[in-house]
Amino acid sequence: MIKEKVRFPAVAGLFYPDVPSILNAEIEKMFERVRDIIGDKEINGEIKAIIAPHAGYMYSGQTAAIAYSFVRGKDYDTVVVVSPSHREYFDAISIYDGKSYKTPLGEIEIDFEIAEKIVGMGNGLIEFSSHGHKTEHAVEVHLPFLQKALNHFKLVPIVMGDQKADYCFRLGDILGEVLGGRNVLLVASTDLSHYYPYEVAIKFDKIVIDDVANFDEEKLMSDLEQQICEACGGGPTVAVMRAAKKLGADKSEVLYYCNSGDVTGDKTGVVGYLSAVLFKAG
Repeated sequence: MIKEKVRFPAVAGLFYPDVPSILNAEIEKMFERVRDIIGDKEINGEIKAIIAPHAGYMYSGQTAAIAYSFVRGKDYDTVVVVSPSHREYFDAISIYDGKSYKTPLGEIEIDFEIAEKIVGMGNGLIEFSSHGHKTEHAVEVHLPFLQKALNHFKLVPIVMGDQKADYCFRLGDILGEVLGGRNVLLVASTDLSHYYPYEVAIKFDKIVIDDVANFDEEKLMSDLEQQICEACGGGPTVAVMRAAKKLGADKSEVLYYCNSGDVTGDKTGVVGYLSAVLFKAG
């Protein structure tokens, strides 16, 4: 049940600037640098989903900006962000039970109509709750990018308290069913491997990158379960890939990969970052 409460920023001033003018300028600069980094890459089709990282902007903001640059200026009625839970384990999937999420750039209304349908189809797996939302950064850090990239949109913020395969596939199926025929954008929030030496991280991360590039969510889920690769938002990525296919996406394009060692120069223990789009080829 939606309550008359607002989810205020938990990591503004830590993961990204809390002053609106500075935040605006920082995101704008990241958008301006996209072409210098990836050239004139184009996506010929209708973007159904993006995969983007959720670390502090100094580490992964540029990688996220590359993904968001491909939906800049587009119109989506609703954005569904699917995130892992870093700070709280719960045996369910939660949609925030308040009326909005707020960032320094303004308030984003929860799309209660869509959220209610998703919860209704979950048969107890998906709930309206603040579990996973109170201090979680992995939804929040995407929102200023969305506010800068898109026109007016509503939000469905989803946090997975458990990423077991059954939950990931069921969520993907439910999202595909509920969102069919609607003008929506899916966002999978994930970083890749954590704190391995640079060369080891690249090998681990290549497995995830290849699975995403091949648009093979079942192999990605299998690789994650066998622990031959890592992604803290692997489950959300699997769910979004599955849902995007059901919404008509038939192509995946990996736009960019880097890790924190490329940003800071410290390659002793790094975190990997990926940006990709899932789209229906035009």
